[in-house]
Amino acid sequence: MTSTIKLGDLEVNRLGFGAMRLPGKDIWGEPDDRERAKSVVRRAIELGINFIDTSWYYGPFTANRIIADAIHPYPRDLVIATKLGGMRKPDKGWGPFARPEQLREGLEHDLRDLKLERIDIVHFRFIEMAGVPFMESFDALVAEVAKGRIRHLALSNVSAKYIEMALARAPIVAVQNMYNLGGGGGPAAKMAHAEVEDPEGVIALCEKHKLAYLPFFPLAVGKHDALAPGLEGVAKKHGATTAQIAIAWLLARSPMMLPIPGTSSPAHLEENWAARNIKLDADDLAALRSQ
Repeated sequence: MTSTIKLGDLEVNRLGFGAMRLPGKDIWGEPDDRERAKSVVRRAIELGINFIDTSWYYGPFTANRIIADAIHPYPRDLVIATKLGGMRKPDKGWGPFARPEQLREGLEHDLRDLKLERIDIVHFRFIEMAGVPFMESFDALVAEVAKGRIRHLALSNVSAKYIEMALARAPIVAVQNMYNLGGGGGPAAKMAHAEVEDPEGVIALCEKHKLAYLPFFPLAVGKHDALAPGLEGVAKKHGATTAQIAIAWLLARSPMMLPIPGTSSPAHLEENWAARNIKLDADDLAALRSQ
């Protein structure tokens, strides 16, 4: 199993950090303990994590500012990926923000709060119900690459059809879709994102085109035990937690997999990072597939 993965001309360790849990409850506003949130980001860097996934609408605005306050100026090998196409509503709900002018506004937020002149990787999070044609939004981000404000493009919440459409227009380096052991290619992987109907096919397409696959909600929002009961036996065998086995399974699932588990706890962060050292054998994988 390789320990690093390429994203275009960038190379990172094959386990990143998702910043969604840095803000307060419901991913809204400031965390109860901002210094603790900053310490999580610093600890991630100390451990060797050099890929952070974030977005201006985590909070909104909160996650990016915590990251910048914690570790700017950034380590030279750190890759920061953001996400455009969504927004937070005043009722704390989620909505689309995908018109070209909205994407540009979101990019301005990311650049400002992360204290950057260029974002390494920007995922376009496609929301079909937004009513904005996919290529209209994607082309707006292609234009930002040409301006030098985005280094590489990626996609999120997309089926194979949209990946092929994007690749016909411009290079992309990654796809970020919901995927986890509990859901796999079945109902749990689709419960909140029904338009992505073939996760296994998307992974195969990513392998074909050498695109990193970033599974969000890699631990099924903490419900991995119930969704995949076989985890407990495999975890006991390895002296690991079920969450660690869920991460190890993702790493074993495909060489293009780049999990980005998020947490607001330094202890959980260290536990997640240690999952990289768990080597699942054929019996383990068979036991997990049987669920």
